[in-house]
Amino acid sequence: MAGEASGTPPVRAGDARLAGIMGRYAFLILPSHNRVYADAAPALARAELAVLSAALPDGGISEDSVAETVIGGVPYVTFERDDLSARDAALLANLSSLYALFEVKGELLRPVELRRLDRFDDDLLTILKYPGKTNEQFTKLLLNVTLASSAFAGELSSPAAADEAAADEAAADHGGRRLAVLDPLCGRGTTLNQALMYGFDAYGADIDARDVEAYAVFIQRWLKDKRLKHRADFSPVRRDRKVVARRLTAEFAATKDEYKAGDVQRVEAVEADTTRIGEFFRSASADLVVADLPYGVQHGSHGTGRPGGDRAPRGGDRAPRGGDRAPRAGDHAPGDGGRTLARSPVDLLRAAAPAWARALRPGGALGISWNTHVARREDAAGALADAGLEVLDSAAYRAFRHRVDQAITRDILVARKPQVEATGRAAAAS
Repeated sequence: MAGEASGTPPVRAGDARLAGIMGRYAFLILPSHNRVYADAAPALARAELAVLSAALPDGGISEDSVAETVIGGVPYVTFERDDLSARDAALLANLSSLYALFEVKGELLRPVELRRLDRFDDDLLTILKYPGKTNEQFTKLLLNVTLASSAFAGELSSPAAADEAAADEAAADHGGRRLAVLDPLCGRGTTLNQALMYGFDAYGADIDARDVEAYAVFIQRWLKDKRLKHRADFSPVRRDRKVVARRLTAEFAATKDEYKAGDVQRVEAVEADTTRIGEFFRSASADLVVADLPYGVQHGSHGTGRPGGDRAPRGGDRAPRGGDRAPRAGDHAPGDGGRTLARSPVDLLRAAAPAWARALRPGGALGISWNTHVARREDAAGALADAGLEVLDSAAYRAFRHRVDQAITRDILVARKPQVEATGRAAAAS
């Protein structure tokens, strides 16, 4: 870049010389191997920036200043800011499509130093390849937007980049514990791995035993290959002398010293219907719930045939959900067991949302993605509202709709669990 060629040192966010000056910044869009997603990336980046901007510790970025700009034939997203503090830069560093951030100085681009949350090598996210896998950038976007919409948005800033007071404030928001992310439709763990990458605890459920087993095999192999101190187990869950599920449990740390001190991350994945997560995870134990709903293109989701009785799809009942697996031949038989085939995932959402809401802590947020061709936004929002959640529906949250392929146009929806005490007054999240 021009700044590098001239030998100009990187700008450190919060430098005194930037204070009081309306600066212009540009971030380079991360390349994507998926051409369709790459085309949508600049617009998605603007939408993500708009949501994350509201969570910036030192004030938001004016939406009027955000634009898609071509510099040297390359697409950037640009914005203006009077003083980009270290805390703000630490949060922006985790934008899903951000490759590099620059301060625009005339015709020169001066790189801004970034410190991301990432704790591990990116092969945790990229090494698994299989048909129907969720785009890693989109997975990160959905997690980011959900986190930024919660009472725990400060966790998007790297502790190493934030000042001590800000780090203490963020830790106080959740009692000093690690954030917990629950994916109740976890498939082979794309969202779980992104949560682990951020240093969070990750919990998941999926009714497909093969997906849960595949994830258990992968994460245990990865921990061994990285030579990380860990303890892991994948074993049956028995109740009344019957096997009701299989469950992966693992805890590990990035360093031996952290492991010895008990400063460990946890990951769990259980083979279970998503409507039954309350049997495996405590109420109010998750700070975030993030799920990619069935896309309902090839197989749809199966219901019981009873009003309000639809269950989470199992095995290959669902179409690829952009999602962590593709349907396999012979996975379902239409009409089997009295079930009816429903193209809309809204029935699944109506059945599962109450259990997902119970799993959330007060102040926590739930983020979902789905195929708009088979479910209306209003219906999905209604299912979340009926579960007692506050749907966030401002203009910023309505800008994520994008094409995946001919049959799928994907959108996201975010809702928050109210912070309310028994007296009805606002309360801090516990």
